[in-house]
Amino acid sequence: MRRKDREVTDPERIEQIIADSHCCRIGFDDDGEVYIVPLSFGYVRGADDSYTFYFHGAAKGRKIDLIQKNPHVGFELDTNYELHPSDIASECTAAFQSVIGTGTVSFVTEPEEKREGLLRIMRHYTGKADWDFPEKMFDAVCVFKLVTEKLSCKVHL
Repeated sequence: MRRKDREVTDPERIEQIIADSHCCRIGFDDDGEVYIVPLSFGYVRGADDSYTFYFHGAAKGRKIDLIQKNPHVGFELDTNYELHPSDIASECTAAFQSVIGTGTVSFVTEPEEKREGLLRIMRHYTGKADWDFPEKMFDAVCVFKLVTEKLSCKVHL
């Protein structure tokens, strides 16, 4: 990271920024074309401060095809964006908190982990941890996860 003064390395602060984020954008390589998808997510922080992000969606489509083709992706989350305008162009700036990284995406097929992934997503947005999923919906939804390999965090306030 070029601006070391904006780098965040404290694991607790990184997790808080992830928790405050509402969208995770995944960037796929589609034969040299970048395809970025904004997704709702849930997450689990590992003992080594790595993360597993869970997502859900339709079982067919471009992102599903791209996961099968090349599971190595980039991702980005951000929160607390605020523009600080100025009458002088070079003095316009913005406050933000962001997390970026790379990882590998895979499909979750084991019912127990699939349920846990869906619960993590619901908990992230509602704070509620006990949800029931109708069998028909549970069987139809595709759950996939991104296991982080590299992660960095930057804050400019």
